[in-house]
Amino acid sequence: MTASTSTGTALPATAVPTTIVVPRLLLIGGGAGVQLGAILKQIGVCRPLVVTDPFIRDSGILERVVGPLRAAGLDIGIFADTVPDPTTDAVDAGAVQLRAGGFDSLIALGGGSPIDTAKAMSILGANRGVLRDYKVPNPIPHRGVPVIAIPTTAGTGSEVTRFTVITDSASDEKMLIAGLTVVPEVAIVDYELTLTMPWRLTADTGIDSLTHAIEAYVSRKASPFTDTLALAAMARIARHLRTACTQPDNREAREQMMLGATQAGMAFSNASVALVHGMSRPIGAHFHVPHGLSNAMLLPTVTAFSLPAARDRYAACARAMGIHQDESNAAAASLALIEALQRLNADLKVPSPQAYGIDRDRYERLIPLMTEQALASGSPANNPRVPSREDIAVLYRQAYV
Repeated sequence: MTASTSTGTALPATAVPTTIVVPRLLLIGGGAGVQLGAILKQIGVCRPLVVTDPFIRDSGILERVVGPLRAAGLDIGIFADTVPDPTTDAVDAGAVQLRAGGFDSLIALGGGSPIDTAKAMSILGANRGVLRDYKVPNPIPHRGVPVIAIPTTAGTGSEVTRFTVITDSASDEKMLIAGLTVVPEVAIVDYELTLTMPWRLTADTGIDSLTHAIEAYVSRKASPFTDTLALAAMARIARHLRTACTQPDNREAREQMMLGATQAGMAFSNASVALVHGMSRPIGAHFHVPHGLSNAMLLPTVTAFSLPAARDRYAACARAMGIHQDESNAAAASLALIEALQRLNADLKVPSPQAYGIDRDRYERLIPLMTEQALASGSPANNPRVPSREDIAVLYRQAYV
């Protein structure tokens, strides 16, 4: 990536090697899930523990995935007690079952919460202490059992990333944990598993994916490799998100959203996210706002703040999304991007924190703590315009109404 001045003028970047991390094996396409048994055999495991949530367990999706494994004679364990915005309590319970059952692998089936939970369980299964010991920037000494990630939502990209985000049950802090050992061994990306996603979940996870792509592209850690993925993801998501919401059985829209989510996941896993995510995590932790929705609440406001430092980059986002095609006018294109993000939030009925029902007084009291937690995550430092504490506090207030 190129650095930028406050006016958005591109400056030569320092040449440094780029490290790219992706799963060892990635299967993409409708019906890919039927290959799970062959994949387990290929990577040399035979006693998996499936990590999922109560909805997936009770909806028939779980049996659809594990039924063929049981029919083939595999001994399958089930941990279905994951929770939205996964907590250390849930991870600890899962890790106990992992150790006690002698399982040699984890199949993470569901949205970002089961996948993040499985990643964290694998870490605790192979390392001593508590999960807080491995919060960024602390290293993870030992790799745990392999994780096979099967997403059922088109959003988090967790199936291909080197991150997991877990809420500390004692402090309500959303902890970022990262490293090579966090990357799933296998990702099976089967869009057919998303056909039952409800409207609100489709909208929130879709904007989450769009945020991943935009932040990866403007991140100070971006590279030509991640740029290609991020721009492709933006184009797919911008074109198909509204259709996926309004026509849930539209297979083309579902397939394109799933592919866009995975591309965006690979982009931000290797370029990192920025200020939106840094500010979003504390809102989710303290007010129990779903992650994709809290990103959506912040995306237009934070993008407007960041725009002066990377006008050319944001203009490229606008062009990729089909918003503004005049390549000679970066200022107009970047401003059009802000307007388009505001329209998208309106079309998808994204509430402000105030409209969501968050109490103003409590929100205001927590702004200093949320600001510190946002900065401690490290994500704001990747932003094209690096914010001060005062900047973040102002942005929280601007986004509230």
